[in-house]
Amino acid sequence: MERRPDENRDVVLEINSSGAGEDHQQGGLTGDHEKNGDTNGAGAAPAAARPRSMSFSQAYKMRHRTPQARLSVFTAWQTAVLSFQSLGIVYGDLGTSPLYVFPSVVLPGADERDFLGILSIILWTLTLMSLVKYVLVVLRADDHGEGGTFAIYSLLRQHVNFKGSMPVQLTRLASDLHLRFHSNKKREPSWMQRLLESSTTLQSCITYTVLLGTCMLMGDGALTPAISVLSAVQGIQSRSPKIEQKHVVMLTVVILLLLFLFQQLGTSRVSFSFSPIMLVWFGSISMIGLYNIIKYYPPVLKAASPHYIYYYFARNGAAGWEQLGAIILCITGAEAMFADLGHFNKTSIQAAFSTVVYPSLILAYSGQAAYLIKNPVNLSTAFYSSIPGPLFWPMFVVSTLAAIVASQSLISASFSIIRQSINLGCFPRATVRHTSDKYEGQVYCPEVNYLLMVLCILITVGFQGGPEIGHAFGVAVIWVMLITTALMTVVMVVIWEVRAGYAVAFFAVYLAIEGVYMSSLMNKMAQGGWVPFGITAFFLVITLSWTYGRKKKSEYEAGHMITTDELAGIVARSARVPGVCFFFTDLMNGVPPIVRHYAEHTGSLRELLVFVTVRTLPVTSVLPEERFLVAAVDEVPAGVYRCVAQYGYMDKQDMEGDEFLESIVAALKDVAGGADEAAMMDRACRNGVSVVIGRTILTASGRKHGWFKRFVINHMYRFLQKNFNSGVATLKMDYNKTLQVGNRYNIE
Repeated sequence: MERRPDENRDVVLEINSSGAGEDHQQGGLTGDHEKNGDTNGAGAAPAAARPRSMSFSQAYKMRHRTPQARLSVFTAWQTAVLSFQSLGIVYGDLGTSPLYVFPSVVLPGADERDFLGILSIILWTLTLMSLVKYVLVVLRADDHGEGGTFAIYSLLRQHVNFKGSMPVQLTRLASDLHLRFHSNKKREPSWMQRLLESSTTLQSCITYTVLLGTCMLMGDGALTPAISVLSAVQGIQSRSPKIEQKHVVMLTVVILLLLFLFQQLGTSRVSFSFSPIMLVWFGSISMIGLYNIIKYYPPVLKAASPHYIYYYFARNGAAGWEQLGAIILCITGAEAMFADLGHFNKTSIQAAFSTVVYPSLILAYSGQAAYLIKNPVNLSTAFYSSIPGPLFWPMFVVSTLAAIVASQSLISASFSIIRQSINLGCFPRATVRHTSDKYEGQVYCPEVNYLLMVLCILITVGFQGGPEIGHAFGVAVIWVMLITTALMTVVMVVIWEVRAGYAVAFFAVYLAIEGVYMSSLMNKMAQGGWVPFGITAFFLVITLSWTYGRKKKSEYEAGHMITTDELAGIVARSARVPGVCFFFTDLMNGVPPIVRHYAEHTGSLRELLVFVTVRTLPVTSVLPEERFLVAAVDEVPAGVYRCVAQYGYMDKQDMEGDEFLESIVAALKDVAGGADEAAMMDRACRNGVSVVIGRTILTASGRKHGWFKRFVINHMYRFLQKNFNSGVATLKMDYNKTLQVGNRYNIE
């Protein structure tokens, strides 16, 4: 046994043993009520009864609460401010798409009907995909204000009892239904819900689909800055033949570096500086678009008639179909409306799109089409060529600034996604900093920020600003939308109880639209379309390696728990010293093996022992009064308790200082057997507090595990453990009170 400090200033007690220690804070085992189908807490003991149980599931059932009415969080003024801010965070990418949509189209010999057909496709795509699908439908699938694929997943986890060996391991307790931010569960499950609950294969498919969509959106976050800034900066080449493509690429790299370095200031400061730029941008493209419509082709808005789409494909055939890969860029960034929902609120995002973004884009695209009908030779430089001469340089400056803003939407979304992934145990513990005291969802993740910066610069330099970036961008966008369509269909049937016919119609319509776009983009795989799949594979390797290691760790711990009799013997043999000791463990039921080895090598235990499990629920937030579930451990000497500290996946898990531990003790007093037991707790707190957390190393050996699984555990998972934050750093416990016990799990 050896005591030594580690790099985080934690004291590590190294014990060479094959026993278990706890270095994760999220729970692993399913409660007993799931085995007998109890999900409503029926048969729970009276609230006044004192809970004492080794199987802590029964204690969980006793703290039922009456669901509270949902309250409005934002005032009208706050919503207006958030609408203004959303222009700089959510709509930068979508708003700057006129920079590169028409210039990305390659259609020799295009005439009036061709441009009207392209404009008609753009108008209907914007309307059906952005306005109808996202603004009116997808935004309704928020999880108490939080958006993104994980929000949809959390909603499904709240309504569907996921079982089996899942990549994302979450516990499910009867008391969860009474949490403030837990969605109300229907009394009668739908046929889809019964089907999902009876099939672990379908549950795994949904989980892996969510992980795929999340990783694909991360790829979107790396591609958005590259194409947006490049498209804006390339306009300068039209004014000087001496400016070559390599100069444009160099300038783009410099701008991107400054953009990513600016992220550490936080979403709030970034949005207040970016939103005025976007307001000027939307106003400018609207006025220029209106000017071009009046000057070049006033009846251009007749393209709203879908028959022009028919004429377009009838004339151009396969060549017209190939251009769909460029036209789809008109809705790039629409997915940010849902992904960035946690930074703002639903009403503010809907209001900003309906009153500013959508009308401005209609006028901008219509103006460019009107100009191109009279000047078809300028198709490759449509945006800058359609700007009146005296306004070129002011618009070049505004366009460049707006392109920088465009990069912000997916960068902010990436931070939110990583935060959710960490809290749900799907991603290693990267650093997450909260950048706003007012809005919980505004965060900054430095590791992800710099990783996206490197990927973005590699893409920009590697393709030298060629069309490959547009192809890669389109592939990433359409796959995210396809995944969203599939998940939304499940939500409609399982949660919203929409009639099957309507849900099937929604799925069929959007699968047809997105499928046609995807078929065109898949033809560009060799010309850059592979990039988002490469980025997705990179993040999937990290996610699946981490979740697999956590799964094997949980299985090992479950098989080496301390029994009630053994715990009673350990407590009886050990010297009891004054003070309180908090043992942090993943186990929801039972006592962690760490206690066995700790007692053997120290020979003593504190007079008050509390086994603490930090549990992240598939809900956005847990109120302070719902935070703790406590009970005394039965059939052992007095002074041994269990506590579950509950958090939502968007809660800030900051346990630094004395408030967190004092709150646990206060909750313990509610289940104390009498005044003497409560006095013992107070006395123990005065005599000192210590926190014990395990530091675990997994080792896979033997023929039971193939070479690939051994590689994942021995190399991939261990690499992620060493190079990301430790459990102590994540929990933010007081280092002066923390003791880490090093253990090795030999998984045979």
